[in-house]
Amino acid sequence: MEFAFQRTYRGPLKAAILDWAGTTVDFGCVAPAVVFVQVFEKHGINITMEQAREPMGAEKRKHIQEIAQMDAVQEAWKNAHGTTPTESDIDQMYAEFIPMQVACIGEYADLIPGTLDTIEHMRTRGMRIGGTTGYSSEMTDVLGPEAADRGYEPDVSVAANHVPAGRPAPWMAIKAAMDLGIYPMEACVKIGDTVPDIAEGLNAGMWSVGVVMTGNEIGMSESEFAAAKPKLLEPKRDRAYTKLAQSGAHYVVDGIADIPPILDLIDARLARGERP
Repeated sequence: MEFAFQRTYRGPLKAAILDWAGTTVDFGCVAPAVVFVQVFEKHGINITMEQAREPMGAEKRKHIQEIAQMDAVQEAWKNAHGTTPTESDIDQMYAEFIPMQVACIGEYADLIPGTLDTIEHMRTRGMRIGGTTGYSSEMTDVLGPEAADRGYEPDVSVAANHVPAGRPAPWMAIKAAMDLGIYPMEACVKIGDTVPDIAEGLNAGMWSVGVVMTGNEIGMSESEFAAAKPKLLEPKRDRAYTKLAQSGAHYVVDGIADIPPILDLIDARLARGERP
């Protein structure tokens, strides 16, 4: 037989799966980075903000584990404790991290500019809204109501401990789609500010869009960003765009306010029969 039938979705986007910190709330993804530094300080280890941010987007215990596996951190730990960090050490730091993060997360729950307008635009298109995060449910139980008080409440939100594995595995994005009742996966777009965010969307078979200026790659609070000189921001922006694009993002934008035109582009690609 020379020809075979191929089933192709040609409808519009039905859902957006959005990251939390650095994408919709907490400009600069500050809250987790600050606490990672503090947790290692409790054990006599000074890590830089760059080291704290490097694994951002991952489930938080895994994030601590990845910091602990950095050569410089292992050397510092060995100098301080006589051995490199053990799994027991990782467990202890994660146990300490949880209440510290919960205690401060409300301080970093302000919405990133453009979030409400973009969500309203998505809803006018008939799209549902889901959230995924490297935070655990103890943390989202605080963050969710704080964001709702500020006007942002996704239809569903999936925390890292709701699934067998966090990012880069696709399970949070897939569970969000399942809880929303949305399929096929190519009718969803995943939006986030880290490489694991992009991988989560790609592994779930979704369109993936990176945001850079408000997230972990730039790593500045809103006030720091406003005060920064263009000559400082431009090379950071270029590096962030390149990093997320090379991770496989279909599109990369400055922030969530720039998402609406991207939805038009994806809808046009879907109408042509394209898939992520």
